[in-house]
Amino acid sequence: MITLLAALAGGLALDWAFGDPPNRYHPVAWLGRLVGYFVPRLKSGSATVERAKGAAFALLLVGLLALAVHFAAVASLHLAGLFALGAFSAIILKVTVAVRGMEKHAMAITGCLERGDLPGARQNLSMIVRRKTDDLDEQHVLSATIECVGESTVDGIAGPVFYYSLFGPAGAFAYRVINTLDSMVGYKDEYYSNIGWMSARLDTLANYIPARITASLMVVSAKIIGADWKNSARMLQRDHAKTFSPNAGYPMATMAGALRVRLEKIGHYALGDSQEPATIEKCRQAVSIMKLTTVLLFLAFSVPAVSVLYLAGWWRLLLGIP
Repeated sequence: MITLLAALAGGLALDWAFGDPPNRYHPVAWLGRLVGYFVPRLKSGSATVERAKGAAFALLLVGLLALAVHFAAVASLHLAGLFALGAFSAIILKVTVAVRGMEKHAMAITGCLERGDLPGARQNLSMIVRRKTDDLDEQHVLSATIECVGESTVDGIAGPVFYYSLFGPAGAFAYRVINTLDSMVGYKDEYYSNIGWMSARLDTLANYIPARITASLMVVSAKIIGADWKNSARMLQRDHAKTFSPNAGYPMATMAGALRVRLEKIGHYALGDSQEPATIEKCRQAVSIMKLTTVLLFLAFSVPAVSVLYLAGWWRLLLGIP
């Protein structure tokens, strides 16, 4: 139990301190290239065949990579002991979370705005959102940045931590595979709608519980840092269902309420009220809420979950310990 929790804390600390390695060394970047290689090969011209191939590809990729990580974790334990298991688990968790990475992206955008470089801010924003950014004004750039921080608190932190806490490093990596598949093929357009339908549904299912836990902890984080936690809870209840995604609205609406800003994707949704304008300082507050929510998730969910599962014998069964 101590090893698993120490590895979780160590993985988060490594990411917090050092961020992501260059793409050529990052397993998730390798995963992205693997998915990119197979995507054209899933196309066939027949919607039925494409749906079948897309579903098989998604399920096989998630399953095989999760099993590979699980067997590597078991092997590290049985061949080299608890320290090796802890080190392996920390490394796997580190490559599946993105606390420092999200902060770096947000600060790159706000740094451009501080210099009066709106085109640069739009360009940096385009790296982390799917929407067109070329014609966004400063308020909508800031809005989209805060949205990304809120949503990434689930996708880039809570999701991996949640599944690590239940299934160890294999759970965290399986989640990251699902999230990567969704980000690459989970679109509704003509090209991706059939080959990506299973990836999109897996992502929706995988994020269902983490999104709701994260939103609740964000309200607590808002209170701790002195943001408007009551408004945060109110906007969570009022606006969480306004996004197309059944999960994304939870953290984003909560963040909008905490910062007293309106977060708008033009033509799609608006979350929160324009009680105050979006500012660079609001973006910094959003990053602070993201970080504090990470700490609370570890303390309020991971520690109890790992402890209960350990006492129930789950980890001995999962790791093959007699």
